[in-house]
Amino acid sequence: METLPTTFSAEAYFETQPPPPTVEQDVQSVRNFLRQQQENRRKVVLVTSGGTTVPLELNVVRFLDNFSAGTRGATSAEYFLKAGYAVIFMHRQFSLQPFSRHYSHSTNPFLDLLEINEPPEGSTAAPSISVIPSKRDHLLEVLKTYKSVQKAGTMLTLNFVSVNDYLWLLRAVSQELSVLGKEAMYYLAAAVSDFFLPREKMSIHKIQSGKGSLHIEMDEVPKILKPMVAEWTRKGFVVSFKLETDDKLLIPKAQDALEKYGHTLVIANALHRRKFEVAFVYRTHYTDSSASQFAESWVRIDLEKNPEKEIEEDIVEELVKRHKQWVEL
Repeated sequence: METLPTTFSAEAYFETQPPPPTVEQDVQSVRNFLRQQQENRRKVVLVTSGGTTVPLELNVVRFLDNFSAGTRGATSAEYFLKAGYAVIFMHRQFSLQPFSRHYSHSTNPFLDLLEINEPPEGSTAAPSISVIPSKRDHLLEVLKTYKSVQKAGTMLTLNFVSVNDYLWLLRAVSQELSVLGKEAMYYLAAAVSDFFLPREKMSIHKIQSGKGSLHIEMDEVPKILKPMVAEWTRKGFVVSFKLETDDKLLIPKAQDALEKYGHTLVIANALHRRKFEVAFVYRTHYTDSSASQFAESWVRIDLEKNPEKEIEEDIVEELVKRHKQWVEL
């Protein structure tokens, strides 16, 4: 008999799908981090970053993935830190991270910054390593900022792999962060899978090849923004992202998300223009949704005039202003 897809509410999901083994340890880390930030009266932003996997087996060999490398999340986290926020950086394991992102990809690999200094002929000294002169200033700037963040203790890094890891961790961190009320921002830049395979439908062992085509029917991942806003975050400033490939759907889909989930703001971006153009979609009245209409404003940068400019700098600058207004309401 064919197994029909199941529709999971958020509540049903957490009742039936097991938590990752590290969630309690992560929660304790978050509590300690928040205690320090409260003592120093810092606002805190949760930045989610990177994609989620969908395992097809309990002993995972095969899984579905998406293309997200975590560029927007890692870049934005740096600008939030620069703006004085403490950051909980919740990212896909091995995706890009703040600061190291500058030297962790094929266009600027870290080893290409270094050169070997051979000792004079006849010397017994060992070769030494130094940074290529043309690269020193930028590396020094990044390193100084990274070390200052470490010293101040203003960034906590958590990681996930699967969509199940992500959902459990997001709920746990949001509930802990809710003690800050309006002082907390939630910047949900991770690319979360829309579908998953419930544990009870997974093969225990590796799915064997050689049996023809593979048919897998997945269930829809529950929409967690609604319980996040209504139950987990206690008036937090919640920012989600909407990525579309059809320009005609971009603004309507963002408005629809605000209507359905009741959060603060959607950053809408078209796939091929996301690096230089995004739309902020929001309600005109935060305090009275019944009186609200939707509005939009655009953030654009000119990469031809300023190729080094990162749009995340302007995104974060605008969000910091809006969050300040939110806190003062």
